[in-house]
Amino acid sequence: MARETPREPAPPTAGGRTPFLSRRWVRVVGGALIPVALLVIWQLTSTSGAFTSSQLPTPTMVVEAAVDLAQRGLLGLYVAISTQRVLIGFAIGAALGLAFGAVVGLSRLGDILFSPTLGAIRAVPSLAWVPLLILWFRIGEDSKIILIAIGAFFPVYTTVAAALRHVDRQLVEAGRAFGLGGVRLFTTVQLPSVLPAVISGLRLALAQAWLFLVAAELIASSMGLGFLLSDSQNNGRTDRLFLAIILLAILGKLTDSLVGLFERWANRRWA
Repeated sequence: MARETPREPAPPTAGGRTPFLSRRWVRVVGGALIPVALLVIWQLTSTSGAFTSSQLPTPTMVVEAAVDLAQRGLLGLYVAISTQRVLIGFAIGAALGLAFGAVVGLSRLGDILFSPTLGAIRAVPSLAWVPLLILWFRIGEDSKIILIAIGAFFPVYTTVAAALRHVDRQLVEAGRAFGLGGVRLFTTVQLPSVLPAVISGLRLALAQAWLFLVAAELIASSMGLGFLLSDSQNNGRTDRLFLAIILLAILGKLTDSLVGLFERWANRRWA
């Protein structure tokens, strides 16, 4: 009953061949071109003498820093801790964002009650929450996860609320004609009809979760990639600084791919 249809692979051409740009190997090779080019430029720039090694370490130095941390048992620990914090905070924030987005998007009363307050809270910078959360929850996992959840909440809440306000009324009436109402109407008709907006909100929320993770770990942590950033800066270890940035980029892309897998499953399930 949803209006959206799942994205299908590009159909074969008249000769029965898959379009060139739709071939898997073309997408893989094309996606690797810019990273490889950046790596080459980085290597050439770092060895040209224009920068010192403390300003711009070579890729080899960054790899050696990764190996050193891995041998000491810290690299895997930092990655695991940061990833766990992001996933837990993201799950909590996204679930609350979906719930409040549904209330505000589907209920005029909910819109009147919650929109002004949530709009004001959304404008508060992430770093402004840190001292308050430390005061209330101390320097522990709770304060970090709550901060990440705050970051993940607003993208989902905003996109879901805005999308649900524009659900086709005829589609809703058709669902009610089939005896659907309340939660069943929401999960069967209204939510699937705004599935693209929900996925976009989840992607934005995941990116925000990583941003808020760094904000939390930079100030109040003794482990994690944010701590690695701060500690590397304080000790002049630019190689580890680059390593932390690269790991955050890779982990961000990997977790975004998980949302992509969820999108495919949701399209098969609802669309």
